[in-house]
Amino acid sequence: MRYAIPDNKKLVHEQVIPVRWGDMDALRHLNNTTYFRYMETSRIDWMRSIGMDFEAEEGVVVLNAFCNFHQQIRYPADVLIKTYVSDLARTTFESWSTMERVDQPGVVCADGGSTIVWVNFREEKAAPVPGWLRALLG
Repeated sequence: MRYAIPDNKKLVHEQVIPVRWGDMDALRHLNNTTYFRYMETSRIDWMRSIGMDFEAEEGVVVLNAFCNFHQQIRYPADVLIKTYVSDLARTTFESWSTMERVDQPGVVCADGGSTIVWVNFREEKAAPVPGWLRALLG
């Protein structure tokens, strides 16, 4: 089953990640788990760039995640990860990623996403997305 990335989304971050030799699997292409790590790296780097405090009483938790694999990525390569957000709700928002080789612009090798929930860690409950983040996501 493939999940579609929505057209109505906001680009919030771009970064290039070099593929390391050890990121490949026995079939000599990027290991499937690595795609999730690349999406996570880009999402966390974006969150840090907007001042998110990962030691605070409240923060983000990934509720679910998926990845669609369209084309193999092999070493050597540099991968451009674009991170988007959409569907801001009271306690959640959606995060999306596309991955393409830098030397093949516009050719999406993989895309994926995750539902992010804002959580009060002490209470272990969902909490409203704070106003400062809501303003950035809106």
